[in-house]
Amino acid sequence: MDLGLNNKVALVAAASRGLGRAVAEELATEGASLIICARKQETIERVANEIEAATGAKVIGAAADVSNPGDVSRLVEIGIQRFGRIDILVTNSGGPPAGHFETFKLDDWNTATRLLLYSAVELARQVLPGMKERRWGRILNITSIAVKQPVDNLILSNSLRAAVTGFARTLANEVASFGITVNNIMPGYTRTERVEELSRMMAEKEAITAEEFVARWEKEIPMRRIGKPGEFAALAAFLVSERASYITGTSIPVDGGWIKALM
Repeated sequence: MDLGLNNKVALVAAASRGLGRAVAEELATEGASLIICARKQETIERVANEIEAATGAKVIGAAADVSNPGDVSRLVEIGIQRFGRIDILVTNSGGPPAGHFETFKLDDWNTATRLLLYSAVELARQVLPGMKERRWGRILNITSIAVKQPVDNLILSNSLRAAVTGFARTLANEVASFGITVNNIMPGYTRTERVEELSRMMAEKEAITAEEFVARWEKEIPMRRIGKPGEFAALAAFLVSERASYITGTSIPVDGGWIKALM
């Protein structure tokens, strides 16, 4: 299937590893040019070079902290200077720390809000004028299955990823007439560095191995396994493609059937 991504320009945030990198690699394979970011310049330059070598795509790696509006503005400016436009935005960031409500102070909530909600808002705000002018654009937010079924011990992520969903659903209606779609993709338990870190941390609290803790997750998943980043990235590529032009305002899980809700 030709997704129509050849010669499109995509900005993928937090793309040095995990789901962000998997999405960047998939879009590059489909012919898109990329602007990717992570906090460390050396790291993101190495990843950009690796993706370029593997796919032949044009890739710019720039250091940026997406919770910092100044960094977001500079990142978008770099992309526009190099490619002239940004057609596709994939918002993404690291996750906030795990813990129960009593674990966190107001500063922790403010930090998590800047990381998860404000980053998505500011990235969208920066790229939307050009998308509206060209009357074509795709915005895809990487959220979490916790939006539909909260995960124990992740109160910051559960709360703020739900806020991103409300923002995206409202924005989708506001920009639909400009040929811009806004969707969310909800990863389930996927074999990424973030999930491995969580499993180790939570396993230590229960004095069991990380493998035993992951096996507990796998028992909750109808497919009885953790997902692969490439499986997630395949849907992401479709949702930002020409083929998905009539899909907007939705949240789609990639979770092996973990979510028990009907809708």
